[in-house]
Amino acid sequence: MANSNPEIKYTQIFINNEFVDAVSGKVFPTVNPSTGQKIVDIAEGDKADVDLAVEAAKTAFQRSGKWRQTDASARGKLLYKLADLVERDLHQLASLESLDNGKPYINAVYSVHGSVASLRYFAGWADKITGETVPSDGPHLTYTRKEPYGVVGQIIPWNYPLPMLVWKWGPAIAAGCTIVMKPAEQTPLTALYMCSLAKEAGFPPGVINVVPGFGPTAGNAITVHPDIRKVAFTGSVEVGKVVMAGAASNLKKVSLELGGKSPLVICNDVDVDEAAQIAYNGVFENMGQVCIAASRTFVQEEIYDAFVQKAIELAKGRKVGNPFSQETQHGPQIDETQFKKILGYIEIGKKEGAKLETGGVRVGEEGYFIEPTVFSNVTDDMTIAREEIFGPVQSIFKFKTLDEVIERANATNFGLAAGILTKNLNNALTFSNAVEAGAVWVNTYMALAIQAPFGGYKQSGVGREMGKEGLEEYLETKTVSIKLPAKV
Repeated sequence: MANSNPEIKYTQIFINNEFVDAVSGKVFPTVNPSTGQKIVDIAEGDKADVDLAVEAAKTAFQRSGKWRQTDASARGKLLYKLADLVERDLHQLASLESLDNGKPYINAVYSVHGSVASLRYFAGWADKITGETVPSDGPHLTYTRKEPYGVVGQIIPWNYPLPMLVWKWGPAIAAGCTIVMKPAEQTPLTALYMCSLAKEAGFPPGVINVVPGFGPTAGNAITVHPDIRKVAFTGSVEVGKVVMAGAASNLKKVSLELGGKSPLVICNDVDVDEAAQIAYNGVFENMGQVCIAASRTFVQEEIYDAFVQKAIELAKGRKVGNPFSQETQHGPQIDETQFKKILGYIEIGKKEGAKLETGGVRVGEEGYFIEPTVFSNVTDDMTIAREEIFGPVQSIFKFKTLDEVIERANATNFGLAAGILTKNLNNALTFSNAVEAGAVWVNTYMALAIQAPFGGYKQSGVGREMGKEGLEEYLETKTVSIKLPAKV
């Protein structure tokens, strides 16, 4: 089923249900991170292409257009059909995702399954969007309507290309918006394949438009475009600030899912082997390229040494290699830039006094593979404790009391996720209530649910994705008041 050399049919920009070359004629390479070699050239969109995509999306959204005349239930049926097509082409999509992103093929399969579930969840919402009747004073009938924003811009990252796409397409389509999306330049292949499935599913022209390209050109054109009413971005805090500043040009609505430096607190009443496994999964998933990674592992002092030894054992046993091999658990980092950045952080950690227990070096001679890395004796003032590494680096801290560790967990500009492992219900509730994070897990980690809202506190983001709250991000509220006739 896995295909390390999948056929690549779609490399052009997708506008108005057609694949077209960039106006400039430019292309850029998408690279296989396992080898560092070019996979294929992709059409490079910029402002001119974004303008064409927005015009197509505007036309589709016009009151007299086919999309605005589409029943809500019919929007749901289109999403259900798209989900069926994704499920049909599971192995093609997983192969493209693994080739372009470097994640192990089995993980890419899970991503496709999750994407199918996400599309079906939002498909179910399409005909359940309602306003309210408001008991206002005076002789008036007052009610609210939920209406789509219109043309929305969406910019997605490279770490989970397909899931990030459906997290944004699903609610936008269910709400009745039209879309102009820029996929990450590192991973455009599944986004373009999804365009072909959207057309096959029967989406009208202009509803979905995808413009691959670079952030300063195509991405910026989306954020500042005067006809885009809302922009949704997932990525780094630094770029999120740029997106927010650009969106201010016409005060478009913004939702941002940004970075994290998430704490996982491990109390001394847990089973150490089980806790180490949860922490291991929480930090090395997707080669550490996860915004919610448990990158700050706080372990209570009574079990600290035993935990560190188990963490070393697990990291050393992690199989690094070819993403298409059945034995592989850990693929390459996404590109050379990220590869060098992570190795740089590892060197800083060593220089600042953290103890490198295992890993920290390149694997092989080609591609961007890094050994799973474990640091102990990490202190809160170290660079690796404060900055998001976005790589396979586990930093293990020691703590004494729950009050102390809550204060330390909150001493960051991030607030995306947090976790606690404990058998003490009071500890679990105290931590869950006090920690400043948008998602909190107790005796588990990364337990995301499409039905539940996801997003961050502080500089980890604005707004929410998934769940009903994720749908609301694409809806305006209109209040209508009608004067009633005088009593007869």
